[in-house]
Amino acid sequence: MNKYFFTFLLSCILLFDTYAQDKMNQLPYYEIPEYPSEYTAQTTAARMIDGLGFRYYWATEGLTEKDLAYSPNDMARTTGETIDHILGLTNVIANCTKKLPNTGGGNEKLSFEEKRKQTLENLKTASDILKSSDADELKNYILVFEGKESNTEFPFWNLINGPIADALWHVGQVVSFRRSSGNPFNSKASVMTGKVRE
Repeated sequence: MNKYFFTFLLSCILLFDTYAQDKMNQLPYYEIPEYPSEYTAQTTAARMIDGLGFRYYWATEGLTEKDLAYSPNDMARTTGETIDHILGLTNVIANCTKKLPNTGGGNEKLSFEEKRKQTLENLKTASDILKSSDADELKNYILVFEGKESNTEFPFWNLINGPIADALWHVGQVVSFRRSSGNPFNSKASVMTGKVRE
């Protein structure tokens, strides 16, 4: 009896460990988080970022090398280059909420999977910071671009109509490009509910 109990216990521990590892390795935005209990400037901005995260997750889920190399014409970026640009935009978004200046560069050597993970983590970080911010803190999130001789600064407003809106625009391009390269967006991912239909 002890032998069977020990085997059962060991199996349970291994199963739990596997489940815990899967949860730790899971990327954010498979589904959109539950919405906040109240409407504030911070929670509204965070929800916009969450919507972007969900769209990006599913726009990039299952992309192949063929998809990443696709471009509609010689004048347009490839899907892979568009993903690089989105990562750069999410670096700016995250840096603004972390109150860090933007210096540019640094992501060129990452694999597609690493870029995708970093992009999603940037968005989750920015959203979490905004959700935990005080009511008057939004004005302290300044968008700073570091220059050789001086910095250029913008208020949080410009983060909304600049990098956040731009990233949404480019996620739409990734969806369009992947459809053109023969690998369409998962139709079960509902952008209205932020859930995956069964």
